Amino acid sequence: MKKKELVILAMLALLIISGMLITGCGKEKAADTTATTRTIVDMAGREVTLPAEIHSLATIGPGPVLNSLIFAVGEGGKIVNGLPDFARSERWKYQHKFAPNISEQPMVQTSDFQPNVEEMLKLKPDVVFTMEARGSCEQIAEVLTNAGLPTVCLVWTEPDEVKQAINMIGEVLNQETRAQEYSKYFDDTIARVSKVVDSIPEDKRPRVLHCNIQSMTAPHTITEWWVSQAGGKSVTKEVRVSENIEFSVEQLLKWDPQVIIVSSPDQVNLLCNDSRFKEVSAVKSKQVFPTPVGAHIWGNRTSEQPLMLLWAAKTFHPEAFKNLNLEEELIQFYKHFFNYSMNVEEAQEILGGGPKVDPGKKK
Repeated sequence: MKKKELVILAMLALLIISGMLITGCGKEKAADTTATTRTIVDMAGREVTLPAEIHSLATIGPGPVLNSLIFAVGEGGKIVNGLPDFARSERWKYQHKFAPNISEQPMVQTSDFQPNVEEMLKLKPDVVFTMEARGSCEQIAEVLTNAGLPTVCLVWTEPDEVKQAINMIGEVLNQETRAQEYSKYFDDTIARVSKVVDSIPEDKRPRVLHCNIQSMTAPHTITEWWVSQAGGKSVTKEVRVSENIEFSVEQLLKWDPQVIIVSSPDQVNLLCNDSRFKEVSAVKSKQVFPTPVGAHIWGNRTSEQPLMLLWAAKTFHPEAFKNLNLEEELIQFYKHFFNYSMNVEEAQEILGGGPKVDPGKKK
């Protein structure tokens, strides 16, 4: 009996050891899977499987906007594609300063933002970011995903969705802390400006027009947000029915804006030297300014939106914001978020409307 009992005990021991080995192997396999991939839900509600670590990325759609969001978490060095055709001029000089690596990289999309899948596959990015622009980003994401390129959709319709977009990018690129710091800076900037603006009477808030005087259009719905937040009254607020609206000379004269913000430095002279506008309040008082341009045009959607709010507040109410040092604000912002050491001359160039180009060339 003793011999039989020993055999049984030996068999039980072997079974236990075998079970432990199988369980251990299973755990090791699970651990390996967890370590190499992960799944996130993007802003379009799509599940996207990604590598655990992202070493390279591409952007498809409104390139300068998307790149600005990547810059804001300090990861511009991971972008492997170049700018789209419309952004290949001196106007976009700071894109190359913030991410020198994009300068010699190829375009990966058509003029209507459709991806060049063959070119993208050559670049082999670990992830692609896209955003609603001309059409659905989900359609673009499907094309790229089917080609084996994990693609994350971003959405930015409402002003503060920039925080959600950057939080999503932070999650994808393992930069959650930097993304949270950006959200805090965004909220703190609004609070700083509101603390002053809230005490300014309605009759002291100027009528403001943000426009492209060459095309006679008022671009981007987000204008209505930053003009109001900065203590102005947008003349297009009541008539805006779409992202970009057209207006006539007669309409501009009727609005009689007290401050006009144009799309580029050359448009300041274009507007002020046009005899049709000589009686407009902003022209008579020399309150016509170009919108600053850094990674992107500040008056449009860009991660630099908090800086636009500060600039607009000081432009509308210079006395109330006389202690605001915009050059220093820029230097600190770009250093902390973009990992770029900016000098005063560069800050002044951005604040003065960005790099100047020949009016005959594309902006």
